[in-house]
Amino acid sequence: MTGSALPPALSRRERQIMDVLYRLGRATAGDIMSGMPGAPSYSTVRTQLRVLEEKGHVRHDEEGLRYLYAPTVPRGAARKAAVKHLVRTFFDGSPASLLAALLGDTATLSQAELARIAQLVETARNNRP
Repeated sequence: MTGSALPPALSRRERQIMDVLYRLGRATAGDIMSGMPGAPSYSTVRTQLRVLEEKGHVRHDEEGLRYLYAPTVPRGAARKAAVKHLVRTFFDGSPASLLAALLGDTATLSQAELARIAQLVETARNNRP
């Protein structure tokens, strides 16, 4: 990934694979398969790993007869891409609409989380040109 380019959006299965890779660091397809919900087949995991390589999210190293896969996109960049996709898809590109949806159920937010959100809003206000 270069500069500010965000990685392409991921499918649900691809996100599950990336979650396992972020947790393990490096893993074989079998390791990944074992760490995923829903018991995907080995061939499904291998196919998804190839797609993730084509998208630039994953790379592999050969160790003997095994392929060891590792993420190439930092977790923070993947999060940013996922949120951007979420905002674009479900909130008409409006981060304020996303935040309103999140804050609509404040019963699920702790006081610490609300304070953190307030701090982030204040920081954003102060960093505006």
